[in-house]
Amino acid sequence: MRPWKALSVPLVALLAATMTGTTPASADTPTLKIENNATQPVFSRADAIFQTVYVEVAGTDSDHDGKPDRVAVDILRPKETEQGLKVPVIMESSPYYAGGNDVANHPVDVDENGNPIATLRKQVTQPDPVPFDGYYDNYFVPRGYAVALVENIGSGRATGCPTSGDVNETAGPKAAIDWLNGRAKGFDAEGNPVDASWSTGKVGMIGVSYNGTLPNAVAATGVKGLETIVPIAAISSWYDYYRANGGVVAPGGYQGEDLDVLAKYVLTRENGQEVCGAQLDQLTVDQDRITGDYSDLWDARNYLNNVDKVKASVFVVHGLNDWNVKTKQFAQWWYALSERHVPRKIWLHQGTHMSPFNLRTAEWLRQLHGWFDYWLQGIDSGIMREPQADVETQVGTWTQETSWPPKGTKPTTLHPGSGAKLDTRKDPHARDETFVDQNTRTAEQLVEATGTDPNRLAYTTQTLRDDVRISGTPTVSVRASLKNGSSPYLTALLVDYGTDVRPTGSLVSTGESYCYGESIPGDSGCTTLRTLGTASTPYKIVTRGWLDVRNRNRADRTEALRPGKDYKFTWDFQPTDYTFKKGHRLGLVILSTDYDYTLRYPAGTEITVSPKHSELKLPVSNGKLR
Repeated sequence: MRPWKALSVPLVALLAATMTGTTPASADTPTLKIENNATQPVFSRADAIFQTVYVEVAGTDSDHDGKPDRVAVDILRPKETEQGLKVPVIMESSPYYAGGNDVANHPVDVDENGNPIATLRKQVTQPDPVPFDGYYDNYFVPRGYAVALVENIGSGRATGCPTSGDVNETAGPKAAIDWLNGRAKGFDAEGNPVDASWSTGKVGMIGVSYNGTLPNAVAATGVKGLETIVPIAAISSWYDYYRANGGVVAPGGYQGEDLDVLAKYVLTRENGQEVCGAQLDQLTVDQDRITGDYSDLWDARNYLNNVDKVKASVFVVHGLNDWNVKTKQFAQWWYALSERHVPRKIWLHQGTHMSPFNLRTAEWLRQLHGWFDYWLQGIDSGIMREPQADVETQVGTWTQETSWPPKGTKPTTLHPGSGAKLDTRKDPHARDETFVDQNTRTAEQLVEATGTDPNRLAYTTQTLRDDVRISGTPTVSVRASLKNGSSPYLTALLVDYGTDVRPTGSLVSTGESYCYGESIPGDSGCTTLRTLGTASTPYKIVTRGWLDVRNRNRADRTEALRPGKDYKFTWDFQPTDYTFKKGHRLGLVILSTDYDYTLRYPAGTEITVSPKHSELKLPVSNGKLR
C-alpha cells in the first residue's frame, strides 16, 4: 500500500495469523505468537544471541585514512533466529556508549566585540553505560524483535571522526540499516564477513537526546528499510540547538557548550585526538561564536532540508519543560511532517529532558508496543486509530487530541501599554520606556523583582476570568532602539503570575515496582514507578525567545544597527502547550542578556521600547483573553 508502507504480512495470511495466534511459516520454523492483535513474550531473553558486527560505512572516510569508516553494532536477537525465525530490528544509535571526555566549555562572558573573556567550565564525564541496560531488550526481544545498538562514528570501537550532526554521523546508522538489508558489508572481530540473514530488513530507530536526533537524521536520507522512528527529546536542526535567530544561545544547563565541545566529548575512539584533533579544531573556527550567523556548516546539520525524503512513520516525544533540547526542535519537525502528511503520533509531557518510560511507564509501553507491532510486524494493533496526540496539561493529567496544536487554535494579540498593562486593546497613549542591560542577574531574578526595574520591562494582563490554554508557537514584535552598549540581544519571557503547584523537573519515586520484561542476572526487568516532582511557586517562566538584533532580517546575515534608531524586531518564543489558570495574570517581560543562555556582553546597553508599536501573539486553543 504505497505511498507509505505495505503490511509485512499479506492480508489473507494476516487474518489467518490473527485467528490462530501465529504468523504464517513452515512447520519447522519458529513463529511469533499473536494474541489480541499484539506480539506476545514467548522467546527467551536469557537465551538470546549476542553478537557484535563491524559495519563498513561505504563512501565515508571521515578520518582520511584511505579506508571506509566502520561502526560497531551490538545485537541481541532471539535464539530462534538461528532456526529460521526472521525478526525486525529496534535500533538505537549513540556516540555515548563509551562514555565521554572532560572538555572545557567556551567562555560566555565576552567583550564589546564578542571575543571571550577567559573563564572556563568543564563538562562532567558521564559514567560508561552498560550495553542493553534499558528496557528494549527485556520487553521486545521476547516478543520477536532484535535490538541493535550502533556505536557512532568516532566513538568507542568505531573508526572515523565525530562531527556533531552532519552527514558523516548520519552515515553510520544508515550503513547499519543497509547491512540489515544486505546492502552493506559487515565483519566479526576477526574480519570474517557476516550477514544478517535472520533480519526481515525492517528497522525502527528510537532514542533520547542525541540518540533520538540520529533517527531524525537517518529518516531524512530516505534509506530503504527504516520503517519508523521514535525521536525523543531530539534535535531537528543543530543551529537551533546552539543558536537562536542569529544569537549564540546555549542549551539549558550547558552554558558555553557548542558543536566542537560535543564532538570532543564523544571522541572516544582509539587515538582520537591524534587522528581527529585537527578536524575538531577547524570545527571550532567554523561554528563562529562571534556573529552567530546561520551558515553552510549549520545548513549541513539541518534535517528539515530533507524532510521531503522521510518515508518512515514518526512518533515524536518531547518534554514541554525541556530547556536542553528546546521545544522548537520537535515543533518545527512536527509542522513539516504534518504538511507532508507523514504518518505520525506525538507525546508532549510536563517533564524536562527525559524518557517517557520514566513518567508513564505502562501506558508508554502499551503505545510503543502497538506502534512497533504495526510498523515493523505488520499487525493491525489499533494504534493508528487512536488519537494522534497525547498531551500532559498538568502533572499527571493527560488529554488526547486528534491533532497538535488542537483543532480550533487561533491567534490572539495582546498589546503592552501604560501602567505595565497587557491588553487585547492597543494603548495609543503609551509612552516609550527604557531599560539598561546588565550581565549578572538571571531571568528569574528579573521576573521576581516587583514594580519597575531598571534592567527590564514587564507587562501583565488583568486577572484572568477563565483558564486560557495556549498551544503552539507564540511570537513577539517590538519597536525599539539600542544605544550606548554592545549587547545585541533582545530576550522575551512569557510568564504565568500566580501561586500554583508546578513541576520542578525532578522525578519522585512512588515506591511501587513495575515489572515489564523478563528477568536475567543483573537485570530484573523491573523498574520503580516515578512521577514528576512538584512545588508551590509564585510564578513560572512558561517560555522564552531570543533575537540577535543584528539578524533582524535574516539569520544568515549580520547587519549593523544605527545607535538610537527605531527598528521593528519580530521573533519567536519556544513552542509550548500551557494553561494559564483563572485568577492568574499573564505577563510579557523584555530584557537583553539572558544570563543562563546568551553570551554576556559588557553591561550598559540602553534599550528604548515603544509599547504602542509592539505586540504579543499567542496561539489560544481554549479559553478567552479579554
